[in-house]
Amino acid sequence: MSKKDIVTEPASVPEKPEKPSKPKKSGKNMKKFKYGSMSFVVIALVIVLVVILNLICSMIAKRSPLKIDLTADNRYEISDESIDAIKNLKQDVEITVTFPESNFASMGNYYQQMYAYYGMNVDVPYEMIPSVLEKYEMYSKQGNGNIKVQYVDMNKDPDIIAKYRKFYNNDIPEGSIIVFSGNNDNGRVKVITQEEVIQMIVPANTSTNTAITMNFVGESTITSAVLSVTDSNPIKTAFASMMNGVSITGQGYETMTTDFMTFLGKNGYDCTVIDIATDELSPEEYDFVVVPMPAVDFSADIIGKLGDFLYNGGNYQKNMLYIPNLYVNDLPNITEFLADWSIQVDESAVLDDTNWIETYLGFNQNVNIKLAINDTESVGSLPNETLPVVAPATRKLSILTKNNDSVATSVLKSMDTSYDQDNSQTGTRDAVVVSVKETSSGLDRYSSHLLVMGSSFMISNSLLTQTNAFNNANVIMGMLNTMTGKEASAVIPEKALQQALITPTASQMNGIKIFTIYVIPAVVAVAGIIVFLRRRNK
Repeated sequence: MSKKDIVTEPASVPEKPEKPSKPKKSGKNMKKFKYGSMSFVVIALVIVLVVILNLICSMIAKRSPLKIDLTADNRYEISDESIDAIKNLKQDVEITVTFPESNFASMGNYYQQMYAYYGMNVDVPYEMIPSVLEKYEMYSKQGNGNIKVQYVDMNKDPDIIAKYRKFYNNDIPEGSIIVFSGNNDNGRVKVITQEEVIQMIVPANTSTNTAITMNFVGESTITSAVLSVTDSNPIKTAFASMMNGVSITGQGYETMTTDFMTFLGKNGYDCTVIDIATDELSPEEYDFVVVPMPAVDFSADIIGKLGDFLYNGGNYQKNMLYIPNLYVNDLPNITEFLADWSIQVDESAVLDDTNWIETYLGFNQNVNIKLAINDTESVGSLPNETLPVVAPATRKLSILTKNNDSVATSVLKSMDTSYDQDNSQTGTRDAVVVSVKETSSGLDRYSSHLLVMGSSFMISNSLLTQTNAFNNANVIMGMLNTMTGKEASAVIPEKALQQALITPTASQMNGIKIFTIYVIPAVVAVAGIIVFLRRRNK
């Protein structure tokens, strides 16, 4: 038998073993994976959401206030007048504080301890000023001009303010605030002195030795400085309050004159005291002259100087404010000058037993008479027309009918319940009158104005600063701005600071900000991670 014939059965080939399958996860493990993944996703979404919200809030905070001022006196906010002025800026402004921000809190502690030494518990919150400056920076981003606030230490880097000195003739000492607008070649500087910084918080007029209430007047100082360096039309004003080296007002009026000059300076009037007898009243140098409460008559030369200024070589476009002295009547040269403008200041004072308002000036009640606006065009628009205008101890003014080239108009009148010492019959009396002389060239008309206010006490600082109670400040600025052709300025009211028992300081507010924006989100994130890890390891 051949080998071919030998048939052998093939050996059985073992089947290929099946690949062992992975053990199925238990339902517990699947549930653990599911919830662990979901926790991770939720945590990630929460973190992303918190970051996005913080970014959005930070962006919004640069343009709109997100901080809630819970103080009773709203001390960390600025007035609508300042906000409107800031939003209307067309130029950038730099505000440089020449000392560390922490110095404001130190100032507050110093003066608070000083009052405490005399047994008075007085809140002197200078630390509010950085928060107020921050609002200027924030609101400016809503307009065309930008305000940048910076704090510099002049002891460490005295040269940092070198660029401001080239536009400022006087020294810039430490402790002042520099307000600047412009560039390296052309700029304007307004320096708020250290004394003015300290006087941003002062006792109110109603304070007594036993009860002191503080007022914040710094907002008007800051706003006026900002407007001053950006004002394209500052009114150069000569205060003719000196004659031959002596005050023309007599005793008692010097402070009122100084306060009024400060008030005008805060509202865009570049004021300079001149000696009306010896200094030149140049139309090229000045736009406006103020003659406040003269107790002595002017010589013919001085009268001629005033007339030449207003005539301006036939070009007119100059203006004057005259305020009579309540206690002096015999001024024949001044009387003749006013008559040439169709205005007469009578000797008698106007009284009113019905329409009067209480003031802090010490006059009898019926002397503090209310006035009504008789010529709205001369006054312009007012922020609040309901507030009263008060004219304490006002002299009666008369409009004369004379054959001259002036036209006089009554701007403010007393009420029809008023009377005067020479005539007990009730009826309106003129208290403020404006007279105009003008010329024309083709279609163009050029005019000069003389405004006479019967009451010297209308410009009392207590009536001008109490803009929440009286309309004197807004009405006076409206009349002067209309007369001089100046754009409306912002009259900023003082802010009465109530005694703060629980008021966060600037550093505390910064701590609250850090805790809210950073600490809380971090705690949420850490808590989420811990929950995720615990569930993952179960």
